[in-house]
Amino acid sequence: MVYLKSFSLLTDFQEGTILEIESRRIFNSVYPLYIFPIKDFKDVSFKEITIFYGGNGSGKSTLLNIIASKIAASRKSSIDKGAFFDLYVKRCEYEMSIEDPMEIKAITSDDVFDYLLDIRSINTSVNRRKERLSQEFLQNKFSDGFDSFGEYERIKEVTDAKTKTMSRYVRERLANNNIIEHSNGESALFFWEREIKENGIYILDEPENSLSAENQIKLMKFIEESVRFYHCQFIISTHSPFLLAMRDAKIYNLDSLPVKTQKWTTLPNVRLYYDFFKENEEDFD
Repeated sequence: MVYLKSFSLLTDFQEGTILEIESRRIFNSVYPLYIFPIKDFKDVSFKEITIFYGGNGSGKSTLLNIIASKIAASRKSSIDKGAFFDLYVKRCEYEMSIEDPMEIKAITSDDVFDYLLDIRSINTSVNRRKERLSQEFLQNKFSDGFDSFGEYERIKEVTDAKTKTMSRYVRERLANNNIIEHSNGESALFFWEREIKENGIYILDEPENSLSAENQIKLMKFIEESVRFYHCQFIISTHSPFLLAMRDAKIYNLDSLPVKTQKWTTLPNVRLYYDFFKENEEDFD
């Protein structure tokens, strides 16, 4: 489903009017001005999957932030806007379909990283409790008796230790502490599956970060299925060849001058992989 149909960036002249309005003030940065006019890039038309490709400094993340801010996407992490960002966004224009999305969400690689840190923190806390319970089990298992028959919890702990294995003793007491036994890549995949629902616009900034090649392919299939079966629209910045290869994706090459749409197999980053494997083709035989 294509909810966001088109988006118009500012021309060089329109950016100039912003500078005229703010001519009495002094700024260290004019971000996000002077990024897209020199690329002769103004109008973006969207498909179910639209990808912005380019190297560091090409404007991929800036473009996503502009679009996300203009269409009021929710987001977890804040962005460093600068003095001109809101003025720029205010003057942009866009066209939506007559059918509204259920949600509009912008997700960055930083959001995934924060999620992984949260999991690591949870696991660290649970592991510390696990160690304490293991020591408690050993003390109770080899205890000679009870100090007082009135201490029910103490009696129960000693009885459990003497009749159960350490593993069962510890796990029962960790029932309310869910230790997460997944790799970073698997946890990142769970993050995407949790965040992406039905009938939404999802603006993803380099979602391949923290993912192995195998998991990038899984994410690729998940995005394709979300489009096909759950009527989602994706706007993505990436240089992952696996995500660039998604079926029917429209790809803008922000490294080209002027910016143009390209087939994924012609992109420099993808050709680099192709040439490398081609040169080492005999090693695969």
